[in-house]
Amino acid sequence: MIYIVMGVSGSGKTTIGQKLSDKLNYSFYDADDFHPPENIAKMSQGIALNDHDRQPWLQSLRYLIEDLQYHKKNAIIACSSLKKSYRTILEKNDQNIQWIYLKGSYAEILQRLDKRPEHFMKTDLLKSQFEALEEPNNAIIVDVSLPIETIIKKILFLLNY
Repeated sequence: MIYIVMGVSGSGKTTIGQKLSDKLNYSFYDADDFHPPENIAKMSQGIALNDHDRQPWLQSLRYLIEDLQYHKKNAIIACSSLKKSYRTILEKNDQNIQWIYLKGSYAEILQRLDKRPEHFMKTDLLKSQFEALEEPNNAIIVDVSLPIETIIKKILFLLNY
């Protein structure tokens, strides 16, 4: 099974994904590690990525998913997956993918991003992420304002663990 933890930058994808992988003993992958250098350079300069920029990144993640499935490995992937079209590329009609959407308000997420200035994703790009966000209708939805351990317990409960 592959669980993809999605949401805007600063929603807690990496933190929640890592904690879930620890609890489930699944491999963890952060989609940020799959961005080509050009994408990281753009985001570091405060330039929002467009769909064309995201294509090689999404394809790399799709290859990862295919490899995991081929080797019958379970995994947690932290990936923004903001648009339905991105999720379609990643999912590709696979039945062994479950989406987990970390939902939060703009103000709350902005406050979180302000606390991590070392990250390549700049706070001024958050607006573009919320504008691009197409909320999923086939995901477990979790409120990011809850304490981390509560979020983990809720997700595990909803996944029947």
